[in-house]
Amino acid sequence: MTASETHRTIDAIWRIESAKIIGALTRLVRDVGLAEELAQEAVVAALEQWPSSGVPKNPGAWLMTIARRRAIDRIRRDKTLERKEEEFGRALPVEEPGPEPDEVGDDVLRLMFTACHPVLSTEARVALTLRLLGGLATDEIARAYLVAESTVAQRIVRAKRTLAKEKVPFEVPSGDELAPRLSSVLEVVYLIFNEGYSATAGDDWMRPALCEDALRLGRIVAALAPKEPEMHGLVALMEIQASRARARIGPDGEPILLLEQNRALWDRLLIGRGLRALARAEELGGLRGPYTVQAAIAACHARAATAGDTDWIRIAALYEVLARLMPSPVVELNRAVAVSMAFGPGAGLALVDKLAGEPSMQQYHLLPSVRGDLLVKLDRPTEARAEFERAAELTRNTRERELLLNRAKDCS
Repeated sequence: MTASETHRTIDAIWRIESAKIIGALTRLVRDVGLAEELAQEAVVAALEQWPSSGVPKNPGAWLMTIARRRAIDRIRRDKTLERKEEEFGRALPVEEPGPEPDEVGDDVLRLMFTACHPVLSTEARVALTLRLLGGLATDEIARAYLVAESTVAQRIVRAKRTLAKEKVPFEVPSGDELAPRLSSVLEVVYLIFNEGYSATAGDDWMRPALCEDALRLGRIVAALAPKEPEMHGLVALMEIQASRARARIGPDGEPILLLEQNRALWDRLLIGRGLRALARAEELGGLRGPYTVQAAIAACHARAATAGDTDWIRIAALYEVLARLMPSPVVELNRAVAVSMAFGPGAGLALVDKLAGEPSMQQYHLLPSVRGDLLVKLDRPTEARAEFERAAELTRNTRERELLLNRAKDCS
């Protein structure tokens, strides 16, 4: 195996093992920043040794062992931590292959709750989660979000400092703390997925790698927290939405909207997984959480053989439920679309026009986009063209801008 092949192998192993290694180390040193530093030292050792010695049979255990040894060396150098060194040495016999499976799962779950702690900003939570649990390098996160690498690095450094300063415990919250903390985890995972599914800026309509990272994180947390209905609801939503990936982009990278997609290209395996996750969520909690309700909406599309078979009346009803659970102008805009499909464009336009004065919607490109679509259906092309042009001005995604400008031209 060449050095470059070994490096690629190490990168792949790190993606898989990083959360387990950092989680186990954090449980013992109680410092996320130090834990990641020790894990990275193990990766450096692998980069130095594996090209000549070969990849070990159990690379994850090898990395864990090296990281533990570095931790013990670090503690020995600090004379003020002699007592902790003794406890640490007893807790982690160096020659053992690693923590028990149950401990590994608990550590990953604790790490997820730590990285997604509400004390951090949304941007910091996303960056830290991708770094610690997704195994992404700083430059990979920067490329995915089209920001400077230095910006991502600063977010991660500040996040670690904040966690240490606030003495955030490395634990799975319980009692009254669980719901808001779980909500933060779900929010971060879905934010990552959404940025991959509909990129907010740049030249690409989708960034599939981010979707895959979010799905992997969601599946891990759902497996580790099997009794949380909303976790299964989020996984269901992401699986079903991800099933449309091949149909959402044309041969030249242009966006293809939902009702125009070739449903034969939808991934039936992902749809099946999503429907099973939705059934599990409904068994545990019914339609009482926003992610489960959104998954139920996505399932209506997935079950329809053609766009014309879509049960828009049910979708409109589900959006009413969602609006009560998660009231927001964006939800109301989506409800307006469903109402227009179920009861006619006039009914939808009346709801859209009620949102025109919302301050949060003034720079939201989908408001004029939806309004333009409804005006086309009402045979008001001049007004529709102005709406599409306005939407094109507001979006930061190049592909979406091209789509909207083409729709404006069609109104001539």
